[in-house]
Amino acid sequence: MRYLYTLAMFLVTPLLVLRLLARGVRSRPYHQRWPERFGFFRTPGFNGSLWVHAVSVGEVNAAEPLIKALQRDYPRAQLVVTTVTPTGTARVQQLFGDSVFHVYLPYDLPYAVSRFLKKIRPRLALIVETEIWPNLYFACRRRGIPLMIVNARLSERSLRGYRPLRGLLRSALRCVTLIAAQSRTDAARYRLLGADPQQVLVTGNMKFDMPIPDGAVELAAGMREQWGPRRPVWMAASTHEGEEQAVLEAHLQVLKRLPDALLLLAPRHPERFRLVEHSVRSLGFTVATRGLEGVPSSSHQVFVIDAMGQLMPFFAGSDVAFVGGSLVPIGGHNVLEPAALSVPVLVGPHTFNFDEITRSLIEQGGAMRVTGTAQLGPDVLRLLLDAASRERMGRDAQGVFERERGAVQRVMQLIDGMLQE
Repeated sequence: MRYLYTLAMFLVTPLLVLRLLARGVRSRPYHQRWPERFGFFRTPGFNGSLWVHAVSVGEVNAAEPLIKALQRDYPRAQLVVTTVTPTGTARVQQLFGDSVFHVYLPYDLPYAVSRFLKKIRPRLALIVETEIWPNLYFACRRRGIPLMIVNARLSERSLRGYRPLRGLLRSALRCVTLIAAQSRTDAARYRLLGADPQQVLVTGNMKFDMPIPDGAVELAAGMREQWGPRRPVWMAASTHEGEEQAVLEAHLQVLKRLPDALLLLAPRHPERFRLVEHSVRSLGFTVATRGLEGVPSSSHQVFVIDAMGQLMPFFAGSDVAFVGGSLVPIGGHNVLEPAALSVPVLVGPHTFNFDEITRSLIEQGGAMRVTGTAQLGPDVLRLLLDAASRERMGRDAQGVFERERGAVQRVMQLIDGMLQE
């Protein structure tokens, strides 16, 4: 099966290149640094680096406290961080700058993987969340590189999708030294996929250890003074195609009862920023954007956040937060950012990517599930009109966030043990 898989990877590579070309039409960074995707990049001269792979923005954010812990505890180590998407790359550069060596992870082709490993020469590989690449995993085992999946999660949907390749993936997972799962459910799914039960541990979710950026709360207070400190404000974060229309219709319902309400709208992908802005303007809203106006004024009804990695101050300045990717079957996004700031959270019906976190928040009263697009407006309006409920939900959400912290420390203990060995 591995030979068939490798043949399939060679056959599909031209399609992957065409996909990069197509995506680059809307987002120019997809046209950059192509050689890295085949293992061609300047040799950094490392010997025994610590390598962390985080596929995109969400995984980079999850890995942030771990990478900072590695920098603190191993100050002389050469740190390599790989991503797959340009947005993940931008987030790495924003968080760490030149303190880490960033390169794109190559396609899972034997020669590309071999070139990559030969150039960064890692003594430990840390894969964040769910990235199972058989040729990469086999290459790490062949070179004696300990491989650990950290903050490991596996949704029921992903488990079903992997089943046709279960034999191959079982062999790949047997190349992994340790799997540090987010929850008992994730651990059980990895075992079902073929991981050695003795090598699967539950360490918790590292996203609970994410730091609140310095000055985020103070910046939020300053923005509220500018757009109107008494205005009702709600935020729709990480929205996808098919969700912005529902969000804007919800805001129209809110404006009928609260005419001075403000919507902060943050699309998930940069290539959609302009499209979303045009859609908002076409519906007749008075609009400002992060890129042009910086901060909305008292006259703006909708503010489009057309920037990456800047959501925390806006969450802190909101009364209610809806987290996108959940009204459409994307699987939802990180609900912990608003929870950390004591902001009540709303999600749609599709949250399988963050199932346990979302369920915990809902059960503890820090979040509510919107049953469908038609219900978003009434639910937002009800919370904006009920300060006591907002305060209670925010307090409960923040309580869940604080209670679950500590995963990074547990993962670091495992890493220390592996490096000492």
